[in-house]
Amino acid sequence: MSIPFELPAEDRTLSPRTGYTRAHWEAVADGLLAAAWRWATPGGALLDLPGRPSGSGVRSDGLEGYARTFLAAAFRVAGAGGDDPRQWLERYADGLAAGTRTPGRDDTESWPPILDHDLRGQPMVESASVALGLRLTAPWLWQHLDAGVQDRAEEWLRGALRHTPAPNNWYLFPYTVAGFLESVGRGDAETAAARRRAAELLAGWYRGEGWYADGDGRAFDHYNGWALHLYPVLDAHLAGDPEAAGRYGERLRAHLAGYAALFGADGAPVHFGRSLTYRFAASAAVGLGALTGHTPLTPGASRRLISGSLRYFLDRGALTGDGLLSLGWHGPHEATLQRYSGPASPYWASKAFVSLLAPAGHPLWTAAEEPAPVERGDRVLALPAPGLLAQSTRQDGIVRLHNHGSDHVRPHEGETAAEDDPHYGRQAYSTRTGPTAPGNHADNHLSVEVAGRPSARRRTRPLGAGHGDGWGWAASWHRPVFTGGPPMVPGLRVESVTVARGPYELRVHRVVGAPPGARITHTGWATGPEEDLVSALHPLHNWDGEARTVRAPQGTAYTRWAGLPRLTGRAEGTSVHACLALLAAAPGPGPLADAVTRVVPGPDGIEVVWAAGGCTRISFGPVRVTHEAGPPSRPSPGRPRPVAGPGPGGEAGAGRDRPSREPP
Repeated sequence: MSIPFELPAEDRTLSPRTGYTRAHWEAVADGLLAAAWRWATPGGALLDLPGRPSGSGVRSDGLEGYARTFLAAAFRVAGAGGDDPRQWLERYADGLAAGTRTPGRDDTESWPPILDHDLRGQPMVESASVALGLRLTAPWLWQHLDAGVQDRAEEWLRGALRHTPAPNNWYLFPYTVAGFLESVGRGDAETAAARRRAAELLAGWYRGEGWYADGDGRAFDHYNGWALHLYPVLDAHLAGDPEAAGRYGERLRAHLAGYAALFGADGAPVHFGRSLTYRFAASAAVGLGALTGHTPLTPGASRRLISGSLRYFLDRGALTGDGLLSLGWHGPHEATLQRYSGPASPYWASKAFVSLLAPAGHPLWTAAEEPAPVERGDRVLALPAPGLLAQSTRQDGIVRLHNHGSDHVRPHEGETAAEDDPHYGRQAYSTRTGPTAPGNHADNHLSVEVAGRPSARRRTRPLGAGHGDGWGWAASWHRPVFTGGPPMVPGLRVESVTVARGPYELRVHRVVGAPPGARITHTGWATGPEEDLVSALHPLHNWDGEARTVRAPQGTAYTRWAGLPRLTGRAEGTSVHACLALLAAAPGPGPLADAVTRVVPGPDGIEVVWAAGGCTRISFGPVRVTHEAGPPSRPSPGRPRPVAGPGPGGEAGAGRDRPSREPP
């Protein structure tokens, strides 16, 4: 798709994979800013971008437009050593003066006050972008403001220190505000307390291996990179604090060792978690690591990832015809959004421009691009701390992420199916597919049906994860919850194991405590008829028969209409169910039935012999997964292929692949 502003010529010598250089990043920043500033108020305090308002209201949305674009401008100008030929900082200085003159007043320019998170608290989020922008540009903006404007700006910002953040990454907003105030000689006991409290919480949320939970629960998502790592690492870098830089920087290094594997060969980040309309902000942690040196990646691999992500979205319609970032993924997509999403929300993508703080002579920009992790070979990587399993295939460049540890249920909340979140509750996500919308058939989901009511997966309890040479596994359990009627069935639980090997996913579930007459369904990947993808499920044990395609008319972030394969079976008491799943670029590796030569059910688990060689054994109570290497295997003469049953009270049914590509 065409980009509504001019970009430099591609440089395929320096950047053989993306063509993008530092000049492209500068041009994109300038183009985004120019488009957004067409919607500024006369005084420049609010950027009222067109679109439906967020739950915080129009005035807060206008502040969001100012603050988030200011962050892009600040990275742009600071990275150029103060060179500002388009005079962006003059505009933001004028807006700061106008917005802080009479905060809370119902006029054209005034900013809303900063309040507690549950009282339309969005301005607290934006205060961090304002503060960080001021800190980055202090020599050229803050130091030239009138003392009265400085005092008014400080008083407005201190609202973030005096009110209660949401119980998650929001505590880093007053942390960032306090860091700015201290950097310009305005620190005191109040700023110290805000920073100390955030650091204490961050220490408790750190779960190891470079992963933070976003709060006290088990929410692991892109907020790790664009918030939980970005704010403390950048703060330490700007402050020149070696102790903090060492502590937070090593965590970032550990995070990038796994996170870098979650970008597809086309540049896409895994479509997983909330706030996905921030798009290429997903690359912020990669650029930050290159800037600060806290990264396991080479400069060329780092630029491959950040430029690949930026170009991925620009090439796929993320910009409107007049150059604004739309609310969605590729283009507009309502199901990707949250209630707090407003017209300027996508501009948290500005965090990706942290890469511009690396000057033109930095190796991030001078080294030749190198292959991304997904381009180096097939890989399976277990991430035990968040309970995730990454699976990538070089041939088609697809990354799949199997979720056995992340949810969006706070510790104090009960589990209710009414709040099922497709961006956390599904078993798997990828760089080529998105979850289906609420009200449609759920993709990558094991549902227990009791009295005709399907279940949802809300709180996810990890049971372990690990990997070996060319294979890996992750496991979890959950209590199925239901809408309408009793929310839970006593004693009912589902234990799930995913084993990834090459492009194949072995999915095994043990259902415990199912009441008489219960049924189960299991779905695969949702794809559109126009997409060059194959999605298939093959039954191995305890299903009624072959997979059939069901429809999701609302589609996904990738296609306006989707189909997905679904298996059905019976469950009563305790039962084990196994299948193979596949997501691959067409035509795919061949029939799934040919991938496995033997399936041996046991009293409390299953053994699978692979055609390519090797044997995987899965047992429950407790969960144990082993894989033994071996020579390629063929079915013995006269031995039937793996079958779908018999299930409880049912007959065996031979299974075959059925890609979910039924046209509308």
